[in-house]
Amino acid sequence: LQLQASGGGLVQTGGFLRLSCAASGFTSDEYAIGWFRQAPGKEREAISCINTRDGSTNYADSVTGRFTISRDNAKNTVYLQMNNLKPEDTAVYFCAADGISPWCGNFYYLPRFNYWGQGTQVTVSS
Repeated sequence: LQLQASGGGLVQTGGFLRLSCAASGFTSDEYAIGWFRQAPGKEREAISCINTRDGSTNYADSVTGRFTISRDNAKNTVYLQMNNLKPEDTAVYFCAADGISPWCGNFYYLPRFNYWGQGTQVTVSS
């Protein structure tokens, strides 16, 4: 089971980026995909999650209204559209999957996500 995150880069404040998380090797098409980020010196935080079975989503307060998570089941890819980016969004962004449950209600609980992709750097300049 593999996850491949991509799409990071350098943008100015107010700009936008779209991150992609391509999943492969999953035997089920029902799982939870989360996006997480980790800034230097800070703990990894959960920012969004999508239930690939019913498309329901959850967001952290810090990104609500600016970030949108979506999925393309045919491509086994989850996206994170990030708008109105702020310098405090600067971090390494990771996607991860819970291959057992598609429910996103407790997406803040990082240990439930047992498959992680490599990170992609997002830098927002002021």
